[in-house]
Amino acid sequence: MKNVDFSDRLKTAAEARQALVAKLKPKATVTDPNFEQRQALRDAEVERVRQERAEQKAAAKQAAADAQEAARQAQQAVEDEALAAKRAERKERKALTAAEQKAKRDARYAARKARH
Repeated sequence: MKNVDFSDRLKTAAEARQALVAKLKPKATVTDPNFEQRQALRDAEVERVRQERAEQKAAAKQAAADAQEAARQAQQAVEDEALAAKRAERKERKALTAAEQKAKRDARYAARKARH
């Protein structure tokens, strides 16, 4: 058996603690030589995706605006058609009124001529 005295045991315990502390210490990081290149590729991909989404959003917004404009034009066409029909009806009514007035005038004239 080895003859171990108290100071040797303290020394061994201190070395064990040092080893444990060294094990828990953060190690120096190794930087990847391609890190910047990969980061640039990731950034480019993110930018491309953002651009695509912006284009899709703009296209959807334009499609909605086009649909709204088409609906407005259809409504305007219906209103114009209704107005044209109303005007035609009014013209027809005026023409009938004018013809009736002429007929009444002619009848009065004929009645006057018949009396004399």
